[in-house]
This record gives sequence, C-alpha cells and structure tokens, in this order.
Amino acid sequence: VVNIYSEKLITRKINPFIEQLLKNNSIPQSNARRRVEQSLGSGVIMSSNGHILTNHHVISEASAIRILLHDGRETNAMIVGSDPSSDLAVLKIDVPELQAAKVADSNEVNVGDVVLAIGNPLGIGQSATLGIISGIGRYFFTPNAYEDFIQTDAIIHQGSSGGALVNTKGGLIGINALTYSPSRTSSKINSANGFGLVTPINMAMFVLQEIISYGEVRRGWLGVTAEPAHTSSNKDLSPNSLLVQHVSSGGPADLAGLKPGDLIIAIDNKPVENGRSTMLKISMLKPGEEINISLLRNAELINLSAVLGEMK
Repeated sequence: VVNIYSEKLITRKINPFIEQLLKNNSIPQSNARRRVEQSLGSGVIMSSNGHILTNHHVISEASAIRILLHDGRETNAMIVGSDPSSDLAVLKIDVPELQAAKVADSNEVNVGDVVLAIGNPLGIGQSATLGIISGIGRYFFTPNAYEDFIQTDAIIHQGSSGGALVNTKGGLIGINALTYSPSRTSSKINSANGFGLVTPINMAMFVLQEIISYGEVRRGWLGVTAEPAHTSSNKDLSPNSLLVQHVSSGGPADLAGLKPGDLIIAIDNKPVENGRSTMLKISMLKPGEEINISLLRNAELINLSAVLGEMK
C-alpha cells in the first residue's frame, strides 16, 4: 500500500466589481486567479512493473502526483487511465523491487469475515483499522450499474481512499472507496461516521486490465432496460426474472429478437438473481462477445443469442 499526494491547479474568476477597481487604478490584472489545491489518498501496488490501483476521485484533475512507498522511497506517478463510472484509476511508477499485492477472490467474501483496511488516514502515515464484512452487493448513489460495494465497519478515514481491504490471510479483497454517512450520503470526503464502502477486487481487476490494455474501460452493452419482474404491481411474476421494459432500436437485444414484456430468466444458462447484478455481469463482458439469453414470452420458453455492443 502506498500514500498518494496530488496537486490540482484551481482557476477562479475575479469578481467583476474588483476587476473594475483594478482597471480604474491602472493595476495590471488578469481575468482569473490560480491556486494549488493539495489532496491525499492511498493506492495499492498491483504489479512489479509499478501499476497502482486507486480511486478516481483521489487523482481527478491532478496536475502532479507524488507516491510515498512504505519503505520511505518517493517518486512521481503518471496516470495510465481513469474510470469515473467505477471511481477507479490506474497509476504507473518507475521504481525497482516492487512487491505486488496478493489478490484474493472477492466473490468468496462472506458477511462476518474479519478484515483490515489499510491506508493513510488524515495524512498521518500508514495505518490499519480492524472490522468485519457487514454486507455485500451494496449500492447507494446514482442509478449506476457499476456500484457493487462491500460494506465494512472497518473505519475508512479521509486519506485512506484507494487503499487496501485485506482478509486475515493478507489477500486483497477490495479497494477502499469512501465512508457512507446518512448526513453526507454522496460525499467522497470520508469521516469515521457511518460505514465503509469498498470496491470488490474482482471488479477492480477488470478495470485495471482494461485500462492497461486499452487506456479505458470497454464495457459490454446489451441495449435493454429491465427491472426485477417481481414487484408490488407484478406479484404473480417470478422473483428470479427481469422484465424487459425497453429495447434500444438497432441494439444487440433488438437484433437478437428481444421485445418489451419479455421475462429474462437466465444469461448463459445462469439464472437471473437480480437486475443490478445481472447487468453488472454483462457490463464486465467484452464487446463482440456472444451471450445466450433464456426468456419467457407468453409463457413460452425462448432461447436467443446476442452479440454485445460497446457501452458508450
């Protein structure tokens, strides 16, 4: 785990009244004032080549990024790529003898597991907080298909964003994102109030590999709007199915033959669990990949194949 210090150049326009006073007094002036804003965060070394995972909001619009390693070495970092949709970013440093994190499988995480959150809280230096996994599959903010947080009561202070959540064997299971607080529900500025939200490492590895390979994240796109079929207004429909509400004209689903009103019950022979997790899994497939869709239409079982497009 590394400490990240970033600088951002902030441009602010001068008040028109003050600008007029400067003109009247023949004082040289410009239309804007600039100041440097500093922020801090954490990151995790993911390869011996110097790739580092962190949060997008830690390095967003940064003009300079400095990395401090646990052994005291310091170096500058470049941004390989960033993905605001998942709030993840990849940095690169050129330093010898780096040790990469040992990656675990976040699909094997269970509620009650003991975990450690490692980061740079409030800039005081690397620290670890202890807690348990309080929940999985959490989402809280915008209708974002890429939210699939691990919830933990291990404290994630400001400055620990982008750090590591590890299990008791030292395996990396997630990247610390933020602290959720009812009074500051969407704040990226963390406090000890509320509970921690962590991006699962399986999702983070997908983003890491995409950014290293292509400089951006390419996501599979089916071209449908769907919701869980079993709702208060559709109590007679199966809870393990998705009701197709809209099909994008000319999109992959449309070309495959899906229609509004269809009930999707399985993707690639895997039963549908819920709408968010199913669409998340589709988004982590590659554009051009073919998937099999099992659906019910007027109580008739139909199997279709669709070639995924690319999410824009």
